[in-house]
Amino acid sequence: MIKDRTAIVGIGQTEFGKGLEDSELALACRAIRAAIADAGLRPSDVDGLCMYSMEDGREVHVARSVGIGDVTFFSEIGYGGGAGCAVVGQAAMAVATGQCEVAVAWRARKRASKASRPWAQAKQRLTGDHQWSRTFGLLRPVDEVALLARRYMHEYGATRDHLANVALAFRKHANRNPNATMYEKRLSREQYMEARWISEPLCLFDNCLETDGALAIVVVSAERARDLPRPPAYIHSFAQGLPAQHTVMTNYYCDDPLRGPSWACAKRLWAGSDIAPDDVSCAQIYDAFSPLVPLSLEGYGFCERGEGAAFTEDAALEWPAGRLPTNTSGGGMSEAYVHGFNLVLEGVRQMRGESTCQVENATSCLVTSGEGVPTSALLLRN
Repeated sequence: MIKDRTAIVGIGQTEFGKGLEDSELALACRAIRAAIADAGLRPSDVDGLCMYSMEDGREVHVARSVGIGDVTFFSEIGYGGGAGCAVVGQAAMAVATGQCEVAVAWRARKRASKASRPWAQAKQRLTGDHQWSRTFGLLRPVDEVALLARRYMHEYGATRDHLANVALAFRKHANRNPNATMYEKRLSREQYMEARWISEPLCLFDNCLETDGALAIVVVSAERARDLPRPPAYIHSFAQGLPAQHTVMTNYYCDDPLRGPSWACAKRLWAGSDIAPDDVSCAQIYDAFSPLVPLSLEGYGFCERGEGAAFTEDAALEWPAGRLPTNTSGGGMSEAYVHGFNLVLEGVRQMRGESTCQVENATSCLVTSGEGVPTSALLLRN
């Protein structure tokens, strides 16, 4: 068990944008160098590397470009949106078990490039699982999630107002975050309701952004963290989840399409934790699409089955007064979408007391990765 044995001691990120000039590798190296500097360490101190398998810059290129020394541990995690917490968790396990002493995890993305979107590549539309979905009109992830959203609305009475609660809360948080893409762009409920459809019942504002940028974190042992300059965010619990019968994104062929990977992940996460859902100060919940948030609220035990939509009422997700301030930097829908890795950094900022929507007396933060794909989650504490 890795409970509280490691901590995130450095974070770094590039600017966010669309069509940034730097390559994905260059963005990754910039974020990694910033995270190492934030931790008060040198590149040569790093001996562990954990990355998304979808990353363009490989470990050898990153290590050489950043100036990292001998690497004694490296790993890659697949499934894009599900990998964010997993790369951090694998880094923590490597440090806790002595495979390395200083581990870096990161994600860089050139979202503006069509090559970064598998559904935009015609040659891939009829391979693997896609042959059972794209031929019937489910061309993009938003189409696949829209079908789940319609099923959820039918079974539990969720409405577009509930989805708007999610989008509006995260936009308000982004409006306080100068680094957020939507920092100066307000959103009203009327604007939400009048927005064009992307895949009914999901409108423009139910979708994540398309973002170029990179982010990175540094993990060391809890003992070493006490001697470094930044307040540590201890990794209290970590889990991954891949449920039985699961089909990526189009989870329609199992016994219960609305019981996604978060349920399997949550079981292990809470089993390894002294913190329960009611004890969590704030949450950073993966939000590529707004319906994933109520589904995750249910999966991680903040409410009962079918109650996720109602949980969003009465500004429950909003800072400062909500019962669970969520995605306090704006999340994937209003800060940036870099496969959810910005959620990890915001969780660390909450534990440091540095968020632009800082939760008063925050002692713990749940961070989750993709719902709909094999996933992962972290519990951070200070």
